[in-house]
Formats: sequence, C-alpha cells, structure tokens
Amino acid sequence: MQPVDRPVLIAVDGRSGAGKTTLALELAALLRRHRSVGVFHLEDIYPGWNGLDAGRRRYRETVLEPLSRGLSADWTAWDWTADDDGERRVTEPAEVVILEGVGAADAAARRLLDAVIWIEADAGQRRTRAIARDGDGYEPYWETWAGQEEEWLAADDVAGAADIVVRDSPDLLSPSAVLRALLDLPQLEPLLALERSHLPRPELQVERLASSPDSAALFRALYGASSHAVWLDSSNAAAGRPVDRNAVSIMADGGGTLGALAEHRAGTTTITRGRVSVRIRGPFFRWLDSVWGGAEVRLPDDVPEGFALGWIGCLGYELKRESGGNDVSAPTPDAALIFAGRGIVLDHQRQHTYLLTLTHAAGTDDAAFGEAAQWREQARQAIEPLAAGAPGHGGEQQEDSSAPEAPAFTLRDSRASYLDKVRRAQAEITEGNSYEICLTTELAAEASPDLDDLDTYLALRRRNPAPFATYLRFGDLTVASTSPERFMSIRADGWLRAEPIKGTRRRLEDPAEDAAARAELAASPKDRAENIMIVDLLRNDLSHYAVPGTLRVSRLCAIESYATVHQMVSTIDAQLLPDASRAEAVAAAFPAGSMTGAPKISTMAILDRLESGPRGIYSGAAGYFSLSGASDLSVVIRTLVRHGSRLSLGVGGAITADSDPAAEWDEVRAKAFGVLSALGAAFPD
Repeated sequence: MQPVDRPVLIAVDGRSGAGKTTLALELAALLRRHRSVGVFHLEDIYPGWNGLDAGRRRYRETVLEPLSRGLSADWTAWDWTADDDGERRVTEPAEVVILEGVGAADAAARRLLDAVIWIEADAGQRRTRAIARDGDGYEPYWETWAGQEEEWLAADDVAGAADIVVRDSPDLLSPSAVLRALLDLPQLEPLLALERSHLPRPELQVERLASSPDSAALFRALYGASSHAVWLDSSNAAAGRPVDRNAVSIMADGGGTLGALAEHRAGTTTITRGRVSVRIRGPFFRWLDSVWGGAEVRLPDDVPEGFALGWIGCLGYELKRESGGNDVSAPTPDAALIFAGRGIVLDHQRQHTYLLTLTHAAGTDDAAFGEAAQWREQARQAIEPLAAGAPGHGGEQQEDSSAPEAPAFTLRDSRASYLDKVRRAQAEITEGNSYEICLTTELAAEASPDLDDLDTYLALRRRNPAPFATYLRFGDLTVASTSPERFMSIRADGWLRAEPIKGTRRRLEDPAEDAAARAELAASPKDRAENIMIVDLLRNDLSHYAVPGTLRVSRLCAIESYATVHQMVSTIDAQLLPDASRAEAVAAAFPAGSMTGAPKISTMAILDRLESGPRGIYSGAAGYFSLSGASDLSVVIRTLVRHGSRLSLGVGGAITADSDPAAEWDEVRAKAFGVLSALGAAFPD
C-alpha cells in the first residue's frame, strides 16, 4: 500500500486495570465527530502472560513504525485461548490512531508519538477492574503481569514524560475533559483546529451590590478553606486611606467547572483541571500568549479596572531566562496561577462589590449556569452580614497570648559579606559593565507548625497597608506581600503603565523627624539618579511594543508615604501597538527594571555572579491576566514567602557608583522592618 498522510498517534498508557480501554474508546467517539479515528489495543499483540517486553517490541516494530510513516500496519494477533500466535490483522492509518495498553508510550515508542496520555489509578481498584473485565482467568496471572509492569516502569518514567496525566478513578472522569486537554497541546493545534473552533466561548455575568464588606472577613468566609486562592488586596484603600494608585481588590479561587491551576517549572507549564493535568513544553510567555492572546469576553462598562476574570497569580524572578537572563533554577515554581471562573471585585472608592462568573454561551451548558447562580447566592450570603462592618470587623485575628512563636531568621549574607558585594558591584560599574545594580539578599527561617498563613498576612496588612498587597495560596506555597510598587499594567484598551520605585526612607515616630526624612529623600541626588536610570530602562522596555509618539513620563520622582517607609515613585505610560502580543509586551519588561538595574541583561548576569542563590518569587510579579485583555501586576517586594515549612524574605537595594556600603546595609534593614515587625521577629544581625 502506498503511504498516506501520516496519522496523528495518541497513546493511552497506564498500569493494567487503570481504565485505558474505556477512555480510548470514548475519546475516539468524540474525535469521530469531525474525522476518521482508529483504535489499536496492545492486549491483542502481547505474546502471553509473560510477554510484556516482547509485546512492546512487537507493537513498536509491526504497528507503530508503519503507522508513523503513513503505512498500513500488518501484525500478528495473539490467541490467548491457544496461547500462541493467531491470525494476521491490519490497522489502517486513519487521521487519528489511538494506541492503548500497557507500554503504548514506552521510551522507544515516544519518539514516534504525537501525544501521550497516562492514567494513574489506585492499585486495588485496578485489580478489581481488570479481573471484572477479563474474568477469573486473569486472577492467577495478576501478580506476574504486575511485576513486569513495575520492572519496566522502574526504568521508564512514562508518567513523568506524559503530555496528559489522568488521576484517580477513571469512572469519575469525563472523556471530554481529556479531549479539552488534548486541545491545549501545541503539537496538536493544527490537527484539532476544528475541535478548537467548536469550544464554547466564555460569557461574563456581573452582579453589582451596593455594599462594601470588610475585605479580610470576606476572604476568610469565602476562601479560608480553599487550597488555591488569591487576594489582590488594595489594603491601604480598604483601610480607608486616600486612594492613590489602586482602589480595587480582587478575590478568587480555582474552583468550579471552569477553574484551573497552572504551574510553570523549567520550561514546562502544567495546567490542571479537576483530575486531568496537561503539560505544555515551551516558554512560559508563549503559553501565556496562547491563553491570553486577545480579549475573549465583552466587558460591561461599570466593572472597575477592566477585570473580567482570567488567570491570577505570580511570576518568579527566574523567568528572566525568557527575557535575556541566564537559566537559574529555584525551588519555588517559576510561575503559579489559577484560572478564576468566578470571583469578587471590591471597589473601595465607590463602595461597591461585584460578583463575577463565567459560563458558556446560553443553552450550551445548563449545569455551568446553575453552578454560577449557586455560587453567586453563596457569595451574597457571605457578604450580607459583613456589609455594615467597620474595617477589620470579623476578618482580623487580634494579637493574643496564643500567637505562634516569632520565627528566628538567618541571613544569607552577613553584613560584612553584603558590604563586600556592594563594593564588587561598584567595581563592575567602574569597569563600565553596568550603571546601577539592584543587589539583593535573603532572610530565611523555619515556620512554626502553628503559624497560620492568613493570620500572618493579616498582621502584615495591619502594619503596612499598601496599594498592591497580595495574598496567594497555592498548596504548600504561600505569598504574603505588602508591595507598594506596580510593575506594569495593561488596560483593556491597550494603555500601558509602569510605576517604578527607587529610593526609600524608613518612617520615624516623631512627626518633624519624619517630615525631614521625606524631604531628604525628595532632594537626594543619589536616589533621584537611581530612579531616573530605572525610568529610562522602563521607557526602553515599553517602547518595543508602544505606538510611536505615545510614550511619556507622566510623573517623575514623586514621594509617596506608607506606614513604614517613604518611597520615590515615577510613572511611565504608552499605548500598546494594536497588533502587538500583550504577553510579549509583559515579557519585554520582565523582570522589573527596579529589581535588576541597568542595562538589564548585562546587570542580571552580574547579579547571578554576586548573589548567593535564586530569588524565587521575590522580585518577580503578582497580579492578573484578564479575559478582557487587561492586566495589572505588582513587583513582589516587602513579601514573605512560605514554601513547605521554609519562610523567606528577600530584601536589597540599588547600588550606584557613589553608594555608601554601610548606608546600603541600613536600607536592607529598613526594608525588612515592615515584615519582621509584623511577625514579632528581629533582624538577625
């Protein structure tokens, strides 16, 4: 037979009894709506109960290799009754061929496959299913066959290499969820374009309530028990302070039918929806562009900040590898996001609360409509008793004698070591390798077993309210930030804004001394020089995707005062090019220039040599990528990160040629003060 177009080859693998056959057949039925589909079962080719290795070899040589060349596969079936080779059979190269069975995606086969699905199920459940399917004749051979599986898998991590992993009972799995995961895979995008075009488009429902519940109490009521939840908290506005740069708080979790989790590590983004996880191999910002490439929902006029649900979370500093930096690994994820299909927006300025839900187009998914309506009712019931509460009512846990013991932090760099690094940074500047180097260090501690992450964050927000405070909970990763700095925002209409901070003074108790410190900062030539250098860097970052002539510095070296510090802030605005990728515009400016120095790429390389470890989440970004096309991201500073039992706090400052090393150490102490004081902890020198 002459070769035909090569079929797309999808393997469904897993241990015996995992539910591979059921999933393969149901998935084939879904795909046959638009194309021809063939199914091959490896159990038809294994040469007996001791034949797993030989069967995998037969499968690759007589079935997989011909199909991968677009040829018919002519193979010999095994006669299980006669315990010998049986009849000759032919598998034709349909548009899609699903190959299911133990070993369908072994290491030698994977080079010929387009996608691998691995099913993971409980061992006891698998045994029951396998014997029920194949009869009591299988039972005497279960241990023999299972031993072959374990021996093979000990040397071949198919689950780790799979594109899609299905967890737990396949009886609870919808094959449409696996099809949805296949549609996420870039390598299948051309083939499954028709299926992608039939995905229902999301529609946004908005309900506005003329009430302003206490933020902390509401988050605790709605999301206190959620394993993955986000709170972008304009805590200074929520506390009744004058609104400056952000009057909106956002709360959500990854629950509901449309909810999802995304985590990027070392070049792979894993998206989890319920029991199904799909791995997208490639740069994070390329994946982000694919899911946030354009406005997907129509936004009602009165929803503040253009937020229409979407992806919310944090990006770690080590994503710099995608914007010219070196490839450095960190123990924390390079990015962690939820997809929020429902959430709360608190407009602190207008004293309104918005309930947002996503569903599919009317009539396409009645269950999703019912789920959204039920969630809105639950949210209303949570909001109603809190609407009249004063700030702090019901949500803040007051300090008492049962508070956990303050963590004992240690320094990554001693004072002497840090001062030496400041001098080495200045030597790099003298040699012309940089103009400004944003050197950082880290404080770390072991968390007390009774430390409550939410209570810790609430203590931080009481001590240091900030316009871009953030509380993120992603399983064993928690981010508690009181950041005053916006990294970058993109409005739905395409206007870009960056607001770098460079220049810090600690607040003083005496009003006259405090005013003098503020005035000294405003007049400081060194701090103004630092700020202006970063403004120039960000002007360059934004210019790559800006409409010519729209780039402007609308505010230069202004002073803003917060509970524990005075800061020098500038604002740069530009209009995004109409056909530009919003994800690429973010990538071009990442990481924030205020956390690297200038010029950015060469300075990041210097920092890799000077700093004693990865930064992780610290000095990355946190915020949202909305389905309206809008985004708002803060710089992750003044932030406590908990990963497992480890607490970390990143701190640092900008080094210039005329920096005083001792003063730079004092700035490190000043920046750490707000977080440490909220924990009752002391600076460890």
